[in-house]
Amino acid sequence: MEKQIILIRHCEAEGQEPHAPLTRNGENQSLLLSKLLSEHKVDKIISSPFKRAIKTIEHFSNVSGINIEIDSRLSERILSASPLTNWQELLEHSFRDLDLKLEGGESSREAMKRIGAVIDEALASDSEHILVVTHGNLLSLLLKTYDHNIGYGKWKGLSNPDVYQLQYKEANVRLKRIWGKNNDEL
Repeated sequence: MEKQIILIRHCEAEGQEPHAPLTRNGENQSLLLSKLLSEHKVDKIISSPFKRAIKTIEHFSNVSGINIEIDSRLSERILSASPLTNWQELLEHSFRDLDLKLEGGESSREAMKRIGAVIDEALASDSEHILVVTHGNLLSLLLKTYDHNIGYGKWKGLSNPDVYQLQYKEANVRLKRIWGKNNDEL
């Protein structure tokens, strides 16, 4: 059986905290995203509980009539519980050392396992066309699951929003970027 999962990084937001709203530009992006998604079959939507993720897909949910299922495992990865001045350097290192775990944080391997469980459950469900809305670091770690060459540079190159399509057919997986940098006009 063939299944498709569309992976979405949320639209532009005003901050990183869980309740950060979308910017005005982010709201416009969500409308463009809804237009793009209307060209795809969708029978299930799963989103991070963060406001920016929900608001990214809310318009499409309303237009399509498909309810948004909230899954806390799609929340952004916490690198460290403490503010870090060199967080980007440590994040880059965490793509090379998947077991690097800072105090109060989550290793890349743990985050990959967490989002991987969501994807496995989605694939095991009756749904064939699934949208998953999450965050940049978690999305790039999921992509790394399918392409081990993906690292910090891919994370840094993600846009808000960014959209990838995973197509599963038996044991084969195809990964394709369908909206991202240089695709802001549909």
